[in-house]
Amino acid sequence: MNNPMNDLFSLKGRTALITGGSRGIGRMIAAGFLAQGARVYISARKAAVCDQTAKELSAHGFCVSLPGDVATVEGAKALAAAFAAREEKLDILVNNAGAAWGAEFDGFPEAGWDKVVDTNLKAPFFLTQALIMQLRKAGQSHCAKVINIASIDGISVNPQETYSYAASKAGLIQLTRRMALRLIKDNIVVTAIAPGAFASDMNRDARDHGDEVSARIPSGRIGTDEDMAGAAIYLASRAGDYVVGSTLVVDGGVTHAR
Repeated sequence: MNNPMNDLFSLKGRTALITGGSRGIGRMIAAGFLAQGARVYISARKAAVCDQTAKELSAHGFCVSLPGDVATVEGAKALAAAFAAREEKLDILVNNAGAAWGAEFDGFPEAGWDKVVDTNLKAPFFLTQALIMQLRKAGQSHCAKVINIASIDGISVNPQETYSYAASKAGLIQLTRRMALRLIKDNIVVTAIAPGAFASDMNRDARDHGDEVSARIPSGRIGTDEDMAGAAIYLASRAGDYVVGSTLVVDGGVTHAR
């Protein structure tokens, strides 16, 4: 007799779209989904980088590049159209594309505010809206998933002056709750992940000064690819079906120590 627990974390037969999937956390999640049997589409602004990452990940499963900029509503609609031209349904959407900007309070520019808020907060909403038909189609047979990538900076205060980043990530956590209550009616489960220190181009301290950063983390290390992939696989798979509107903190204990 087949044990249903054996397939609890499987993504076989599922199709995923990951924004910001060419590097960093997005690439970690893409690799994890592929290892669990998913068909994966990745998107990023830089087409050449996105294409190269998809080529590399294709060694581990089905991975296709769909370059685009989701920071505008037009860009989100264009990406949704490109995906819809290839697939009838979308099982898993990971809203991971992100931007950051640091500047002192007195001189913080409007450009730094708009770029970050448009990418981190506006894009997840309007891309999900643009893909709602494909998500609803998947939801007819099982729970479709939307996973928003937030940050621990949206939960506790980082001493760095990243005003728009902190505000956008806090807003994304609340947006996740609001979207979850509406979309669960369509059998679409919306959750979020709040990562701590993971090595990436956005988190250069963790990438370039891992030992120094690790000393400030209760777990004594920065996050690994497996840590991020495991969290995303949990939420994306059957194992996470009853987690609705919650934000999973993956930070080695940092938010409890701040």
